Amino acid sequence: MTAPAAAGERVLVVDDEADIVALVAYHLARAGYRVSTATTGPDALAAVREERPALVVLDLMLPGLSGYEVLEALRADDATRHVAVLMLTARREEPDRIRGLALGADDYLTKPFSPQELVLRVGAILRRVAGSASGSGSGDVIALGPLEIDRAEHRVRVDGAEVELTPTEYKLLLTLAERRGRVQERSHLLETVWEAAPDIQTRTVDMHVQRLRAKLGAAGEMIETVRGFGYRLRAPSGRTT
Repeated sequence: MTAPAAAGERVLVVDDEADIVALVAYHLARAGYRVSTATTGPDALAAVREERPALVVLDLMLPGLSGYEVLEALRADDATRHVAVLMLTARREEPDRIRGLALGADDYLTKPFSPQELVLRVGAILRRVAGSASGSGSGDVIALGPLEIDRAEHRVRVDGAEVELTPTEYKLLLTLAERRGRVQERSHLLETVWEAAPDIQTRTVDMHVQRLRAKLGAAGEMIETVRGFGYRLRAPSGRTT
């Protein structure tokens, strides 16, 4: 297995099962990550605020606060809203996955799991975050009607007001904007944005598009659903860059 591109980043593992914490921490540390751990919801929030990890591996069933509540608190705080989150849980039902993704999780992995797959998913998320943050050139701005995407500063604005997006939401919007006017199949978006195999969890794309539209307000209407295929960002009439 190749070393993750983002190895060396801080990863917080949150789970109340000691054997799971030990297993995940061992494989992440072996891959080159700096690992810290927490076993309760309140401890997880305190650790994120103190250590500022690049990513949190988060269980759902936690003492004190559930994983859902932890994720919601992270996304509501300006200081932690951009921390990537991989949910790791024994809850396999689709409503649980949808709820986690709707609250802003970057990925969702169910137990039992392959430690190698978990390491690869962590690496994919962190590469995606790093790629979004670095942008693709100084002052490189995409302007589409009321929507403005500054790739150098990793910022999105609608009618001049900044919109807070998670790293995955930003990458999804940027992918659609860079290929505006062209239909992007769900499988292709999974490969491009999530770096995932094209035959899994296409519902993930739908949930992120739904949240993205809500955050963009009226500008979200530019993201069109192409039934049976995927999504397209409609370029409004007038000048774009």
